[in-house]
Amino acid sequence: MEDRIHLRTMTLEDIDQVLHVERSSFSNPWTREAFENELRHNRFATYFVAEDGDRIVGYCGVWVILDESHITNIAVLPEYRGLKIGETLLRKAMLFAKLKRAKQMSLEVRVSNHIAQNLYRKLGFKDGGIRKGYYSDNHEDALVMWVEI
Repeated sequence: MEDRIHLRTMTLEDIDQVLHVERSSFSNPWTREAFENELRHNRFATYFVAEDGDRIVGYCGVWVILDESHITNIAVLPEYRGLKIGETLLRKAMLFAKLKRAKQMSLEVRVSNHIAQNLYRKLGFKDGGIRKGYYSDNHEDALVMWVEI
């Protein structure tokens, strides 16, 4: 399976499929307008998609601002989880940020999402703090994680 997955930069034409991944992954998904704004107007943002044939099965967004980078979101379709697609996307974003001269990367993750936290720790992320009530759907806290890249 993994050898069928291809990564590339996201385009506006990908938004419908990315929204499917987003809605399959999050209780409070981003809107079409949010993705369009990121791709059209945010000069700091880059998004990558993972494809299986012509089907987008995952994506990851990263902002690079001066020497800092931030993962905005990362998601993989439920039926494709456990195949290291999320890890591959995150490694791609980390390499991209490093090539853009970022020195560190941060992200937020739900305190209850131990599977994602384990992936982030595997790639060197460390706990950085808590954002109380960060998630608007249920006011769950976010764990802020950082890594030097």
